[in-house]
Amino acid sequence: MGEIPDSHPRKPSLLARARLTEAAAEGLLAESAMIAHGRGEAFDYLLGEMTSDSALAAIHESAARLLAAERPVISLNGNTTVLAGKDAIRAAAILGCPVEVNIYYRTSERMSKLISTLTEMRDEVSSEPAPDAWTGSQWPDAVMAVEILGADADGRIAGLEGPRSQCSSRGIEAADAVLVPLEDGDRCEALIALGKQVLVVDLNPLSRTARMANVTIVDEVSRAMKKLCKALLDNPSPTQWDNDATLRDALDIMAEASNRI
Repeated sequence: MGEIPDSHPRKPSLLARARLTEAAAEGLLAESAMIAHGRGEAFDYLLGEMTSDSALAAIHESAARLLAAERPVISLNGNTTVLAGKDAIRAAAILGCPVEVNIYYRTSERMSKLISTLTEMRDEVSSEPAPDAWTGSQWPDAVMAVEILGADADGRIAGLEGPRSQCSSRGIEAADAVLVPLEDGDRCEALIALGKQVLVVDLNPLSRTARMANVTIVDEVSRAMKKLCKALLDNPSPTQWDNDATLRDALDIMAEASNRI
């Protein structure tokens, strides 16, 4: 892809497509990854490609619940690793929790490449300036302490069968709160049934996942993860959260955008 001028109104979206295209060519993504991304882009058009007030509130609520959890974990699929892996590492360092690569179409080759990519990202983040409230010496240690799980699928999500049930025993299986761009409604339902807090990033407010999660962030994942890192530093407290209201607000924004056509 040639140089995209800063004035281009869709520069972030075009750069995201380029990163995913390169990652797919390198074998990091499933064949359906670009389809999933394109579906999300359609919803993001209707959101104005910006984080709504209700999505920002959901980000702060997710941050509060992750901070309050005893065993939080951030779960990453292929697309999220490529688009928001570094911010996931930053968030995990702030929380002191692991990240887990958990993909639907699991192969040893894809898992190895995704974990290797996250390991390189972790090295890069460790050398970056520390965020507010962190000293320069604390930050590299916190980043390098982030465990990258997923290579050993030695855990199971009870209530599921086959490959969908695979996870890390020290990650999703042990977690009491899971942040995940979760596109599998059955998996979301199983995690909820196990009593876990499920906090999702999903651009489709009508999906089964979005409707079943404890907190749904209706936003593009790279925008949401950047804002989550900032929200974690604010140390928010959980509220009496109305997730249905958040979904209704997202639908209202999309309907208003459609009516302007």
